[in-house]
Amino acid sequence: MDRRHFLAGSAGLVGTLFASRFAVAAEAKPFGDFTVGVQTYTFRKFTLEQTLERLKDLGIAYAEFFREHIPVDSSADKIKAYKTLCAEYGVTPIAFGVVGFSKDHDKNKKTFEFGAALGVKHLSADPDPDSFESLDKLCAEYKISVAIHPHGPVGKKMHRWSDAKMILKAVKDHHELIGTCLDTGHLIRSAQLDVKLDPAEEVLTMGARNFGLHLKDHDNKRKTDVVFGDKTGVLDVLAVLKALQKVKFAGYIGIEYEAKEENPTDDVKACADYLKEQIKKLA
Repeated sequence: MDRRHFLAGSAGLVGTLFASRFAVAAEAKPFGDFTVGVQTYTFRKFTLEQTLERLKDLGIAYAEFFREHIPVDSSADKIKAYKTLCAEYGVTPIAFGVVGFSKDHDKNKKTFEFGAALGVKHLSADPDPDSFESLDKLCAEYKISVAIHPHGPVGKKMHRWSDAKMILKAVKDHHELIGTCLDTGHLIRSAQLDVKLDPAEEVLTMGARNFGLHLKDHDNKRKTDVVFGDKTGVLDVLAVLKALQKVKFAGYIGIEYEAKEENPTDDVKACADYLKEQIKKLA
């Protein structure tokens, strides 16, 4: 073989090896550098084990659990059993919520004790404004973030934690682990009350205090969640990912889907697949 053909052959071999390694890496990290799970409220009509079965089939390795799947008042033995069951299905509890907090420090502490026992890093929350003195102490002690969750329109009014600017103003002088779990669906729903909130801009506003993100799209005309990329939705997933990348987001993305509660699995898969495609575009 002459030198030219040898080099051409070598280049082809290198290209093949690179493509192979890239494929293996993509399979090992299907969501790139993002930690992606599902908010299990999506599967609220299913038992915990049925939900875990579906997450395993979807290739989702993380979950933010809600109280009907794992109750906050669970005993230590129950929590151990829940963790064992999660491990059997290859699902790691990354967050829990949405929980409430008040100025009752002892009650708040029990929620943090529960979170620590479950092994979560984040508690998505709807805290009372007078709870922050207590939360400052608990975040420092347990190293678990409190991620305030804006809930969009509630009836004819906006939720008390309506947007990133409001939340940042409330938390900026408190512990660095108090921030947000923004919900793109609820931010979009705010337009129903003529409040225009851009999810990507909201992420940029919160900066380092983004600890979680409930990722969903919404059709305001039909008032229903839709699959990412659906023509009736408005969420720019790529713009949100770029914003997260810009603020060096190290929290979790929780895919949440409130439509088709009797059987949301196929739509959740479509959302996960679309998210993977958009993550690839970041490179």
